[in-house]
This record gives sequence, structure tokens and C-alpha cells, in this order.
Amino acid sequence: MKYKEIIELLNKMTIEEKIGQMVQIGGDVFLSDDTNGMLTGPLKNLHLSKKMVYHVGSVLNIIGAEKVKKVQDEYLSKSRLKIPLLFMDDIINGYKIAFPIPIAQGCSWNTKAIQKMTEISSMESSIAGANVNFSPMVDLSRDARWGRVMESIGGEDPLLGEIYAKTVVKAYQGKNLSEIGKIASCVKHIAAYGAVEAGRDYNTVDMSEREFRQYYLPAYKAAIEAGAEMLMTSFNILNGIPSTVNQWLIQEVIRKELGFKGIIISDYGAIEETIAHGYSANEKEAAKNAINAGIDIDMMSGIYANYLKDLYLENQEIENKVNESVLRILTLKNKLGLFENPYGNTNEVKENTYLMNSKNLEKAKELTQETFVLLKNKNRVLPLKTNKKIALIGPYIDNIGITGSWSMFSDRTKNGTILDIFKEIMGSQVLYAKGCEILRQEEINKILSAEGLPMVHVENESQKEQDMIASAIQTAKKADVIVLALGEHYRQTGEACSRSNISLPENQIQLINKLYALSKPMVLILFNGRPVQLSTIEEKLDGILEVWFPGTTGAKAITEMILGENNPSGKLTMSFPQNVGQCPVYYNHYNTGRPHHKNLRYVSRYQDIPTESFYPFGYGLSYCDFKYTELYLNKHKMNKNETITVSVKIENQSDYAGYEVIQLYIQDLYGSVVRPIKELKAFKKEYFKPHEIKYVDFDIDIHMLKFWNEKLEFVAESGEFKVFVGGDSVNVLEDKFELDFY
Repeated sequence: MKYKEIIELLNKMTIEEKIGQMVQIGGDVFLSDDTNGMLTGPLKNLHLSKKMVYHVGSVLNIIGAEKVKKVQDEYLSKSRLKIPLLFMDDIINGYKIAFPIPIAQGCSWNTKAIQKMTEISSMESSIAGANVNFSPMVDLSRDARWGRVMESIGGEDPLLGEIYAKTVVKAYQGKNLSEIGKIASCVKHIAAYGAVEAGRDYNTVDMSEREFRQYYLPAYKAAIEAGAEMLMTSFNILNGIPSTVNQWLIQEVIRKELGFKGIIISDYGAIEETIAHGYSANEKEAAKNAINAGIDIDMMSGIYANYLKDLYLENQEIENKVNESVLRILTLKNKLGLFENPYGNTNEVKENTYLMNSKNLEKAKELTQETFVLLKNKNRVLPLKTNKKIALIGPYIDNIGITGSWSMFSDRTKNGTILDIFKEIMGSQVLYAKGCEILRQEEINKILSAEGLPMVHVENESQKEQDMIASAIQTAKKADVIVLALGEHYRQTGEACSRSNISLPENQIQLINKLYALSKPMVLILFNGRPVQLSTIEEKLDGILEVWFPGTTGAKAITEMILGENNPSGKLTMSFPQNVGQCPVYYNHYNTGRPHHKNLRYVSRYQDIPTESFYPFGYGLSYCDFKYTELYLNKHKMNKNETITVSVKIENQSDYAGYEVIQLYIQDLYGSVVRPIKELKAFKKEYFKPHEIKYVDFDIDIHMLKFWNEKLEFVAESGEFKVFVGGDSVNVLEDKFELDFY
């Protein structure tokens, strides 16, 4: 459809039809055979008329070729202008194949791996009927208490956020949205959602504009530059105004400054929630505030459906804004080719042959292995020798539930278990005992109670727990090595899963303590969606492999990694704290006037724990032993038109081949505003053969030295800089150089 035809279509639309395009509802309403009772479910609270239901522009979380076609057919059968629905979905880390959760994907430090995961996910989703995916989530995340860090692909670093945002958006959208396998990307959440106070979901954000521009805005900007078709607002207030109605944020920054031309959608019910925030006095005012801010689609609140018409009739300016929003929505539908084919790329034949095919499953396993982070390997306990007797213990050993809280569409029957795969390889050398549940029932009941769900009573739980531990001890006594599979419950991470205690569950710690008394080598496979507190148990473990929630092929990828068929190469994108009281903790912090110094009292410190993180940003071990030497700068002074080449010698001092992520950081020593102690500016992931030596180069240019100053100018300033190169943010070689504009 040509632009002229879209305008003609817009002019044919009634007020109700226009407003309907700006409303998103749950799509199940169109699957009901009882059309008279269609409004008795979730839509009843939205107060929608049946007529308005057949005007809506998009539906939420309906996917599957047969289901999508049925919903589209039902909708179009009663639509006057036959404007097709948009199908939008939460496919956060894969559709049928669940890939590792986003925080894990980021730990690969491999854009090609992330691109491939996204392309497979996009193809699966597209042929199953999805037009738009609510991904990627690029919020900068520094606080492990916040449950949604699991969705943050860039973690605590703005550079990773920028790079990964571009990678994912381009992988979803390609060059032509109407091509099979491509869907529109909806980037979330604008803005600064990862900075909620106390790590509590939906909470307040208050920060300076300079801080916002320096750290939180870059990833959104990168996504827009990559061509993202949609943005989603965040639930939080930003400097006193809810993001969803924040005109400065949406109109001045996102629209005018960054030039975003696409659709902006609210998060679930967020327009109505501006009333609870104390910003909008009532529903009509909430509608007015949202349309004036520039929200194109109201997700699941009914505010636009019920109150926008009166505003439209009262005010020419509102009418113009509605027309602009509807034009953006129609334009996206046209880009997706829905006017020519309302089913889009939905393809039942391909759905039957492509979803979960063996080639993609094998590729998923390879990609998954790049996300694992080896945190500890005392006395080279890993990889395990297959001639040893291995005791597999823990609730995640014989468990297919390893896909994470957003994997509601995945086919868990294909997951497999660590126990099954170990037995296939080692047979009778493998012993098994569950040891404990993931959580005690009282902890599960707290989760259920908080969600308004009925609690469950378990008889004799304490005795059962002791019996399970006793069985685990007896099993472990027969083995040479103990392999534990422990971690968080999937319902402890994700949206609405903020936590004040980020230790492993108490029953799991008790199991570790009992097995530690056997004085046998013990390896922990760690399942989780956030950095967890390990300081109280780390010394009792010889090896720790962080696998996050690894997805469909996770069990096989873990087993092969543990047995040495593959070599860990992941690096942390979020710092692990000493304990929760340290949160938020992140590597690129500012110095204080009294930096921490050992044995001094009146400095910035804690009395009871170290000030540094437990595991730092960028950290991750390998079966290789990489040695960094000979840091060299080709010159120590540069002007604004020059570059400095930094070179470092890296030697793999082991018999293993593997990848290393070489990281370059810079510190601006003195500036017109205080600068962080270091910032990631570049990285390379290089493959090393056994005992191979490589010289790795980086170029430092003027852009790497720029920052937002007090006047909100993005500048570089003359002065001294430190450059650091190493395998993480702490263990680095360093040198100095000077920037001189004259």
C-alpha cells in the first residue's frame, strides 16, 4: 500500500475506529465461541463495548499459526474497513526453543552468537504469527535485587547495552519487515527502569539529566539508530513524572532529539496507573496526559477506549495527535505487509518443519555454551574426568524447568535433564540423589500469598528434608566428586520478583554444609536469573559454573562443558555483590573524596564486608590459563584528530584451546565533572590454540573520551587518562596517555 492510500484509509476512519487502533487487548476474546459472554473475562474491567472490541488495533500474546489465523479471521469478519490486527508477544529468550535468558546472552560477549539466537527466535515467532516482539530490554541494571535484571542483555554497562541493542533490533527486523522470519522489535523500557529505588519493581527513579544521558540513554539511542519500530514506556516515574506521560522524555528526547518516528506503546495498564502515582486525577485526565505525551497505544487499560473520544471532540490538537498516532500504526502494518496478507508471515507448513528442528537445537546448544561463566576452578577440578565416580545432587539435576520465567511458549518436553545426559555418557559411573527441593514450601507459600494464590500445606516437610539430605550424603560417600545443581526458583526472578535476600535458599545452603563435611571435591552448577550472594558458601566449593537459566538445550550444554568437551568463555555483565547490603554495586562507579584504603577508618567503606564486588564485572575463568604481558601504546600523547594504538601480548599457557574476552577500559583522571574509576570502551573475543601467543590491538579515538559535562555538552577534555587492558575489570595491565587539543 502506498503512502497516499494509507492517508486515504485514515480519512475514511470514524473516531471510534481511530481510537480503536490505539487500544491493545488480550486476544483470547476472539477465540471464545460465546460471543455474548466475550466481555465477562479480563475485558470486563476495561469496560469495552463489543463494538469497540472489533475496532482494536492489536492483541497481546496470541501466537501459533492456527490460533493467529482464527483470531484475525474473527476480527476481520466484523471490521468495516478490514484493517488487520497486529499480534504482539513477549518472546524474551525464544519461542519454542528457549535460549538462555538475556542476562546470560550478554555474558557471551559475542554479538554473532546473540544475533544467531535472535534470528532463530525471530523466524520461529514470525511463522507462528507474531508481528511484534517486546524485546530487547536494554535497561541499564546495577541492582541485583531487581528481578528484571534477568531481562537486561547489557547488564550494568552502557557500551554493552548499545552494542547488544543494535544487534538484536537488526536481527529481528532485517532490511524488510515483510520478509519471512522478520518481526518488528519493541525496545523497552523508556526510561531508566533499571534504576528503581531499592531495586523494587515499579518503584521511583530520580536522577540528574547528566547521569541519565551518560549511562541510561545510550542503549535506547542505539536501538533507535538501528531502526527499532517500537518503544515501550516504563512503569516508573522519572524525576517526578511517570514515564508514560512524561512529555520531556517522550517528545523532547525520544521524538525530537533522537528522531524516533515509530510507535510508542505503554506497558501493561501503565496509563491508568498514572492515577495511582498521584499524577493524573482521573481516567479522562490520564488519557489526556498520555496522548499529549505521545503514547500511541494503550496496552490493557481501557483509558483510551473510554475517554479519548471526548478529548478528540473537544480539542483540535488532540484530534491531530490521534491522527498522527493512527498513521504510525497503519504505517507499521503496511511495512509488515498485512494489508496485502493479514496473516503476515504466518506459515503452518514452515511451523511444522522449522520449529524445534534438529539443526536449530544443535546451534542453540553451541550458542548456550558461550553464555556460561566459570567463577571458580580450584585445583583445576574442572573439567571432570570420566573415569571418576560422580555424585549428581540437587533439585536441578533431574529437572526440565531451566528455561526462566518468560519462556511461557517454549516446548519444555525437549529440554532433557542433566541426569539423563550424564547417564548416556558415563552410565554406572553416575550416582544421583535429589538432596533437597529448590525451595521449602513455606518460601513457595510466600510467593503464592504475595500473588493472591492459595497456599499449600505439606505434611512432615522437615523430616522429608532431613531424609533427602541423608540420602544425598550416602550417595556422595560412594563418589569421587560431588556435582551440585542448585539455584533460584524460576519464580524468584523476572517481573515483580524483587528480593531483599539474594542468597541461595536456606535448605540448599544446609545441603552444601552437610556435603562439605565429607571433604570431597565439590562443584556447583548455578541456576539463577540475577547475581546472587555466594560469599558464605564459596570457600566450601572447588568449582562454580554459572549457567543462569540456560534454556532448551541447557542440560546437554552443561554436561558437555563439565566433562570438557567445550571450554567456558563467558564473562559477567553484572558484578556479584559481597552481600545484598552492598547493592547496587557496579564497576564504573565514581571515586569519593575519601577512597577506601586498607586499615584507615575515616574512608568510604563498610565495617563488615569489603567494598569491592565479590566477582567483578567482566570476570570469568576458562580451562585455559591466559597470561597478559607487554602492554604497549604507540604514543602517549594524542590530539583530537589522532588515535592511539594499544597492544597487549596474551599467551595461552595451557593444553586447552579456548576463547578469551580481552577488555579495554579508560579512566579520565581529572575532568570538569567527576569521572568513573574506569569505563569499558572496547573488547575483542579471540580464539587461542594451546600455548598460542597473540598480540591484540585496540585503537583509542576521541569519541571514546567524550562524556556529558555540567552544561550537558557531549565533549572530550584535554588531560591525562589511564588505559587498562585485561581479562576482567579488576585484573588489568595499565598505562597512561595525554589528550592535548593544542
